[in-house]
Amino acid sequence: MERKDFLKTGLFGVGIFAASKALGNLTRNGIDELRPLEILGFNHLPNTESNIMANTVLHKADTRGHADHGWLDSHHTFSFANYYNPERVHFGVLRVLNDDIVAPGRGFGTHPHDNMEIISIPLSGDLEHNDSMGNTAVIRQGDIQVMSAGTGIRHSEYNKNKDQDVRFLQIWVFPNKRNVTPRYDQITLDTEKLKNNLFQLLSPNPDDDGVWIHQDAWFHLGHLDKDFKTEYTLKKAAGNGVYAFVIDGDVTINGQALNRRDGLGIWDMEKLDIQADSDAQLLLMEVPMTL
Repeated sequence: MERKDFLKTGLFGVGIFAASKALGNLTRNGIDELRPLEILGFNHLPNTESNIMANTVLHKADTRGHADHGWLDSHHTFSFANYYNPERVHFGVLRVLNDDIVAPGRGFGTHPHDNMEIISIPLSGDLEHNDSMGNTAVIRQGDIQVMSAGTGIRHSEYNKNKDQDVRFLQIWVFPNKRNVTPRYDQITLDTEKLKNNLFQLLSPNPDDDGVWIHQDAWFHLGHLDKDFKTEYTLKKAAGNGVYAFVIDGDVTINGQALNRRDGLGIWDMEKLDIQADSDAQLLLMEVPMTL
């Protein structure tokens, strides 16, 4: 199939469309914003580097977008701010996966969001959060934070420390309900439950383990020892896919070798076979492939 036909038809023959009006009103600072998008349908191409799986997309760490603002060093798995790649705008409803390093005492000033589910996972250091709902909190390694921007919120994020960087993953997911009441939540994980286990961080159900969002999405995180093997069975195999992100170490998923900060998207599959090729930290994000 020609590339233009693929982009027009989409992976499933169904479009997932992201018009600029659906992206919320974001501050025009050139950093924490989304570029208005053309309507493309699916805009990632299948993995041409693997003879094992045709229903995958592979994003090697060194192919991500990169922006160094001095106080902020950010790698973008998907198009964001000044980085734009029409073939890497989203994976299903997973819209943003930023790998951020914020310098001591610096951060994102107050800015608005709406109609987006925003998840932050600190990797090291202390990130201070303030928002228009009256929340003031610090999130650290071992915590997970979620905001449903809904009808609109304003917030700021700063490195609380003056002597060390803060590193965190910033993840945005399109919601399945628009204009909900904004909400904020954060929890501290029991890190023992991550040891050689894919522990659930996030789900659509407030009564489940972890935090919850307005989307049929499930996130799992594992700290895996070398040679550990496990499986992940999709919660909703029909219509969902999984984006795997290797935070650290080396893993093999369904025969595809992945290294530190590599990403692999998989769809049309019920189960993933996972092996840690070294001590590794692995984040799995199961999301709907269509809005």
